[in-house]
Amino acid sequence: MRITDEVRAHCAQVAGSARSVAIDLAALERLHGAPQASAPAAIDGEQEDVARHLLTLDTINFGSGWFPTLRKRPATSGYNSLAASLREHFAANGPWSNAQLRSLDARTVAAALGQDADHELMALYAQALRSLGRWLGERGVLAAIASACGSAERFAAALAEGMALYADRGFYKRAQIAPANLALAGVAEWGDLDRLTIFADNLVPHVLRCEGVLIYDPRLAAHIDSGGLLRSGPQEQEIRACAVHACELLSERLSVAPRVLDNWLWNRGQEPEYKARPRHRCRCVYY
Repeated sequence: MRITDEVRAHCAQVAGSARSVAIDLAALERLHGAPQASAPAAIDGEQEDVARHLLTLDTINFGSGWFPTLRKRPATSGYNSLAASLREHFAANGPWSNAQLRSLDARTVAAALGQDADHELMALYAQALRSLGRWLGERGVLAAIASACGSAERFAAALAEGMALYADRGFYKRAQIAPANLALAGVAEWGDLDRLTIFADNLVPHVLRCEGVLIYDPRLAAHIDSGGLLRSGPQEQEIRACAVHACELLSERLSVAPRVLDNWLWNRGQEPEYKARPRHRCRCVYY
């Protein structure tokens, strides 16, 4: 089974049997906007350097459960603070080579990202980046892209098969967002880009909840609204699966690719009214 088929089947099954999360189809019908996609800001330079920067960023694009404990830039989210620090470090020093990736430790990563070396997330980031260096071997990032033969799905599957921290089974959030970001930056061309699903994290479900599309049972809603951490398990799976399935329905109604809907909803989630309300937080390596 292709990984996007796996994601769609898994999320439809979980959404169909969910006990703590429901999809309000009437609210889904009312949801509207102007979906458009934008790429993460990348360093200037040769295509290899741009591709290496973006794949490095996607490799550490997780940890939202820890973001409230990070050192953030003024009026800037955890993700955007980390992304800006990495971009500035690479602009000043160049991207990490494969050999450098394989030797990274938490202290080096923390220095690049402007964080404390003993923060739990820095060790996880170093682990993920060492894994990226091993996965690349002696290849450049453009060569790794070329090995997927123009298939975003094949590239996503290679990431998930080659690195444990990308193997978000049933969702493959970061494995899918990597080829999407590379395409948006103009360093990769994929013939099957629109087969990708949304990139199930904690922000897109939050936006859908704020819009009344996702309904949480009272105990789950109260726990999230209090700022409590959510453990990996059935409820967290239901939130993400219902978001994916709802966006599949919305994609069909609007005739817009799920990956574009994801970008639209994620950017909407940066607005103050969405940030003012707590979203679910889960300390995991997948988002």
